Amino acid sequence: MHSTLIVARMDPASTEPVSKLFADFDRTDMPERMGTRRRQLFSYQGLYFHLQDFDSDHGSEAIDSARSHPLFVGISNDLRPYINAYDPETWRSPADAMATRFYHWEQQS
Repeated sequence: MHSTLIVARMDPASTEPVSKLFADFDRTDMPERMGTRRRQLFSYQGLYFHLQDFDSDHGSEAIDSARSHPLFVGISNDLRPYINAYDPETWRSPADAMATRFYHWEQQS
């Protein structure tokens, strides 16, 4: 499984509308198209964290290929009033907001 973590800014009062937008989006076929296995959203002191788990290590490639799909474009537009780039001067795409994992541990079964 592959995970991505997007970091942005969000007013904590926006959690309800953002949750609804993603709940509606996740009821479509887009998660399957992108290979999304799980999505978790977190907020902390004005920050927004979007953790997305994928079936394979090609999650970012799947997102890139889905970016032009009308449902993806739609949710991106719908989230604009709520989610702001962490650093607007350097943001060009979601890849510019992805955290870099520098440690991983997993319990072996």
